[in-house]
Formats: sequence, structure tokens, C-alpha cells
Amino acid sequence: MSSFVSLSDPRIAAVPVRECGEPLVDLRETGAIRIDPRLADERGAFAHVRLSVADRLVAAQCQLPRGLRLLVVEGFRPREVQERYFEDSMARIARAHPEWPSGQVAAEAATYVSPPEVAPHVAGGAVDLTLCTVDGVELPMGTDVNATPPEYGTECFTESALIDPEARANRETLIDAMTATGFVNYPSEWWHWSYGDRYWAFATGVKHARFGPAGFPATGTVVPDV
Repeated sequence: MSSFVSLSDPRIAAVPVRECGEPLVDLRETGAIRIDPRLADERGAFAHVRLSVADRLVAAQCQLPRGLRLLVVEGFRPREVQERYFEDSMARIARAHPEWPSGQVAAEAATYVSPPEVAPHVAGGAVDLTLCTVDGVELPMGTDVNATPPEYGTECFTESALIDPEARANRETLIDAMTATGFVNYPSEWWHWSYGDRYWAFATGVKHARFGPAGFPATGTVVPDV
């Protein structure tokens, strides 16, 4: 974890965006990827991702052992939702650590929830997902999706040594499938994977991100990076 780079790191915001204009697509219409409704919103934003992300998810699922499937919990987030998530994270951390200055609170919040201006979910490039059986039964992964501090421990870190061998093996299965198809993981969240966003570009050494903030509904509208 010593090499962990937070989404609040200035180097992430400094990555330029060369918006490719790729549309958001609804994963529910592919019929190939199972979508969990726990974070469903009225407009269905949660089930949308950029087109090449959807293609890579299908390819990643093909990498899984027989009998396993990807289970997508959340994809695209409108900026206002990301702002709410980040503010809520800061409030929870501030309550847990009232002695911390505001800068430390914000940095800790960004370990688990991206600042809106660089958020992979806002760009349509990220998915939160897990593994399940063909019948939809989730595999043990060491924690639930979105189980992060301060309410939970650091078992959410992808490489955590605090999880049991079964959960470790399941995480390795997910890691193998996702990395084989071009995704990068945010190391404090085993469930968070992205492609085409600023964090992906930084992690892979690509000179620019493919996706900036995306518009919604899924009309193909994109918001130019500024």
C-alpha cells in the first residue's frame, strides 16, 4: 500500500483529457452483463458506461471460469451525485476524527470516494462490481461492495492481508479478468475498476485520458474538459 496514489493527488488532475466523444450505453440492454439494482436511480444512470467500457466488461466476463459472472453495482454517476457522495464521506470521517484538520479529512475521504472533478464514474469510465454465480449468488470477496472506513476496516484494499484465502482467491479471479481486458483498479477498493479516465491514464502511463465528464441521458453528449 506504500505506492498507493489517491485520486486527490495533483498528478491525477494534471492528466490532460482528449475527449473521444464515445457515448454512454445502457448495460441492461446488452443482455450479457448482470446488473445489481441496489444503487439504482430513477433515470437509470447507474447502469450506463462508455461504449468501450461495456465492450471490455463483456470481454472480461469471457475470461472468468465457467459458472461465474460479473455483477455490476454501479457505473456512471452524474456530477451532483458524486458531489453528494464526496461530501457525505468527508462528513463521516470528520465525525469519526473531530481532531483532524479539514485538509486531512478531505485527503482521507479521497482515499475511498473520488473528488468530483477527477471522478472516473463521472466520466463514465468506471464500474463498481463483484463476482457472482450464474444464479446471482455473490461470491465472498472479503467485504461487501462499498464497505469502507470509517465504518469498516481496511479489508477493502485490494491487496489487504486481512481477508481469508477464499476471498483472496476470488479477488485474484476478478483481478485477472479485469486486467486482461485493459481495466485498472483503484487500490483502496477491490470492486472499483476503470478504463479511459484520468486515473487509468496515470496508472498506465498513457499521455491523456480518453474520457472527460459525460452528459446524461445517454445521448452521446459529452462535457468538454476545462
